[in-house]
Amino acid sequence: MSHRRRVRLLAYTALLAAVSSCDQAPTAAAPADSLAGENPNGSLLAGGTFGGPLAGLTADQLALFTRGSGEFQRVFTPETGLGPLFNAVGCAACHEEPLPGGGGANDPAQEGEDIEVHATAFHPGAKCDNLEAVGGQVIQKQVTPGLAARGIGPEPVPPEATLPTALRTTPDLFGFGLLDAVPDQEILALADPSDRNGDGISGRVHRLPDGRIGRFGRKAQEATLTEFNTGAFVMEMGITNPGLLIEQTLHGTPLPDGVDLVGAEPELTQGEFDAADGFVHFLAPPPRLPLDLAGRTGAVIFVGIGCAACHVPALVTGPSPVGALSLKIFLPYTDLLLHDMGPALADICLGDALPSEFRTEPLMGLRFATTLLHDSRAATIAEAIRLHGGEASRTRDRFLRLSTGERFALLKFLRSL
Repeated sequence: MSHRRRVRLLAYTALLAAVSSCDQAPTAAAPADSLAGENPNGSLLAGGTFGGPLAGLTADQLALFTRGSGEFQRVFTPETGLGPLFNAVGCAACHEEPLPGGGGANDPAQEGEDIEVHATAFHPGAKCDNLEAVGGQVIQKQVTPGLAARGIGPEPVPPEATLPTALRTTPDLFGFGLLDAVPDQEILALADPSDRNGDGISGRVHRLPDGRIGRFGRKAQEATLTEFNTGAFVMEMGITNPGLLIEQTLHGTPLPDGVDLVGAEPELTQGEFDAADGFVHFLAPPPRLPLDLAGRTGAVIFVGIGCAACHVPALVTGPSPVGALSLKIFLPYTDLLLHDMGPALADICLGDALPSEFRTEPLMGLRFATTLLHDSRAATIAEAIRLHGGEASRTRDRFLRLSTGERFALLKFLRSL
């Protein structure tokens, strides 16, 4: 059996397990033991409540997770390194719903810290410019009082940027350590850039300049979770760390002397960063809620109309020195590949990802989302599906042709994730 077929078989086996689960819905604080029989995500949850660490961590790893939870919820100030340009005062300021490590409020009407502005330059036929030399790709929307006193306000979109700019919501981070532990071979096995099977789906890996495969970020622009976290401290909070010592600039120009109140770099120690990074790596995925008859029917419809072609239910991690991450089956509902989603959803390029290409969004934790899609434009799951285009057009059209009962069942299943 080919590796690709093995991964697909695991995915559909996971869905068969889903449709045979019990009917009684647990509370968000249900004991892990009561969730373990339903699906792999439940068996990976340690302790008694959702939002906790992976099962199987050592005492030292649990201690790191606990310390990291404190770092993740830490509120930075200018005196502890915040800014001078920033989007949020701490990790949990955005990753807050329903618990630390979750997503953001993501309400575009509020124009708050949970909705970011990103900008790059895309010229057809030319390489994408991430605008790092002039302050891109993340645009900082807040400044410290010291910077404001110099008459400098929030960072403007660089004039070099091409339209449209991009809005980005805050995703939840539950189970991301498992995504980090999926071998490259697993992702490559799911890729079908030439659509050899003729299903209209041609997902491809995002090859980074050094040849590695990207998997994190809405454009799969980061290869590892640690690198993603390293950049987030600087781009979101202006906090330098051992992995990235470069402060943000204003259109490529260094900020005035004296506005950064922490003179020494890095502003976050290696131990502090490792703790925060460990917290994100060790967050357990959310267990799926048990399904009633409608939900079990919806799980079958999910496969039947083609959703699982991109939102692959099950993935398997590779061997890892961290036992809790080693050789685990889990249910992320993603293939970690880039897919063309059509011109209506297109915004910026990033690296080798074209404006209309996005990495398949993991659906684990979908029930906690307050808004949907990368830019928060959809208020409901049904609306998000209707807005799918490009490679997802056939699946979208099948969704639109479902009967009222079939659509109800599918949405019931999706609201269990």
